[in-house]
Amino acid sequence: MAAPAKTPSTLRAPRWPGYAEAQRVSAILRKEAVGGALLVVAAVVAIVWANSPAADVYFALRDFRIGYEPWHLELSLGAWAADGLLAIFFFLVGLELKREIVSGDLRRFRTAIVPVTAALGGVAVPALIYVLITRGQEGLAQGWAIPTATDIAFAVAVLALVGSHLPSPLRIFLLTLAVVDDLIAIGIIAVFYTEQIQVVPLLIAVAIIAVYGVIAQRYRTLFLGRPFAAWAVLLPIGFAAWAFLHASGVHATIAGVALAFTVPVKAARTRPIQGQPQDLAGEFEHRFRPLSAGFAVPVFAFFAAGVAVGGTEGIVRAATDPVAIGIVAGLVLGKPIGILLSVRLLTLVTRVRLDPALRWVDMLGVALLAGIGFTVSLLIAELSFPVGSTAGDDAKIAIMIASVLASLIAAAILLVRNRRYRQIAAAEQVDADGDGIPDVYQDAPPTPDAERE
Repeated sequence: MAAPAKTPSTLRAPRWPGYAEAQRVSAILRKEAVGGALLVVAAVVAIVWANSPAADVYFALRDFRIGYEPWHLELSLGAWAADGLLAIFFFLVGLELKREIVSGDLRRFRTAIVPVTAALGGVAVPALIYVLITRGQEGLAQGWAIPTATDIAFAVAVLALVGSHLPSPLRIFLLTLAVVDDLIAIGIIAVFYTEQIQVVPLLIAVAIIAVYGVIAQRYRTLFLGRPFAAWAVLLPIGFAAWAFLHASGVHATIAGVALAFTVPVKAARTRPIQGQPQDLAGEFEHRFRPLSAGFAVPVFAFFAAGVAVGGTEGIVRAATDPVAIGIVAGLVLGKPIGILLSVRLLTLVTRVRLDPALRWVDMLGVALLAGIGFTVSLLIAELSFPVGSTAGDDAKIAIMIASVLASLIAAAILLVRNRRYRQIAAAEQVDADGDGIPDVYQDAPPTPDAERE
């Protein structure tokens, strides 16, 4: 008699992480919350300054050029912020993406399918809405990618204010979704916003990245396992790769992701919950995350967000511009619709089921947070339209309006559900057996991609 077929287990979404992973993600989000607050402050200062009597000083500062022209590095301060400082941000995105592939949701198809599908839906629907609204308008279609991005720092800053008790599964889902979203954005920038490629600098950049990867993979042998020594050697090599990639015509921020992918990453379960990092990726995160969140991203926001609104007339013009309408509709409506619809379809056609402790309104709150596109949306807006153009300025105004709207609506939903989140958070702290690990991380059904510690 044949043995009965094994019934595939149901996958809960969002999934419960292992305890070490939950601790690591919580630490990341705490740092990003501080960076998000600085990001908002920098953007507000830029907007106020750009619309003050001293506006000429702001724009002169943004357009001030500095650098070595023979290396194609004589850039404005605004361009240095967009091409240079954001490379640090994307380097950290690349490290987090690789860690997700090594030990997180993206390790196996069974757990990757939820955040990846949600991210794809959250990109496709906003882009479609933008294209439909701007169709027939000459020169506006090139901004289709602006409403597809998610700004995790801004979103986490909102969480810090109104959703500090958000359950771990939703936090993991938001971070993974944002990381995949950023990867898609990088791909879009590389494919659709590269006009001309210089082959020789590109080949040199690839060769330097390969050297960087060899050294990074062998850092224990070359530097006796001292990550700081490797960091000191790899930093100038990474800058050289960035410079040649910039000279090739490919957007230089892509160098950050390419370099990060060569760095060895340990599985989350092998890393201590507290203490100094023990792998090179952890060392880089420890060194660069404060620099990214506390300096690089806020400085970029300062130079990118400064738009001369032009008083009431300018606000009315921006509010009726198809570019602005398409971006606001894409981020505030398209993002949550795309994310929720894609996850809902997964629950209908696969064995994925929403976690019993959560409701679809919880997913809606997180999906609205994903509609905060600030940093990467501003970057794509600068690539889509000339700096200082009407379409470019209206796009930036729309990004800021959409980010505020998405924040307010998400905050309202999360505040209503905060009592429930407090109950879940209290349950996450229960450690009846006194082994130092909350019981929920031991009692929850095991997943194929993370061992319960």
